[in-house]
Amino acid sequence: MKRFTKYIALAIMCAASAACGYKVSYNFSGGSIPPDAKTFSVAYFPNNAPMVAPTLSTTLTEALRDKFSRQTRLQQVDEAGDFAFEGEITNYSSTTASVSSGDYALQNRLTITVRVTFTNAIDQTLSFNNKSFSAYSDYDSTQLLIDVQDQLIEEIVDQLVNDIYMAAAGNW
Repeated sequence: MKRFTKYIALAIMCAASAACGYKVSYNFSGGSIPPDAKTFSVAYFPNNAPMVAPTLSTTLTEALRDKFSRQTRLQQVDEAGDFAFEGEITNYSSTTASVSSGDYALQNRLTITVRVTFTNAIDQTLSFNNKSFSAYSDYDSTQLLIDVQDQLIEEIVDQLVNDIYMAAAGNW
């Protein structure tokens, strides 16, 4: 039923957009890209967090590039794309997520926060500056972070990239 409602809402929005004379390209990944937008660029996201994972910057940057390559018709350029992203990783931390009745940690939580500036060259009103996105994943306290961080980073980066994508292209 939710899916049906979503398609009805999409059809109504398309009809309303057409009636207003504003064309927007929709795709089934939940995003909308103005038809005049042709390119995107993603600058390297440096890791400026106090605690650093060596591959995190590259993983995040490449995942964001991959998301826009796969989910949109936009062509990637090195800089100054119609959709342009830049930012930094501001937090990478592991904290206790849950504690037993005996005050022992049961779960730990890896949290990653990024600050993103998005420039929409087609419609500047949809741009955002220094917006923070944060995501986390929990892991068993009997495991060392070093042993599970690659898997956790993959999960967290996937969520961050989806959130950034929706903030930039999901404006309907």
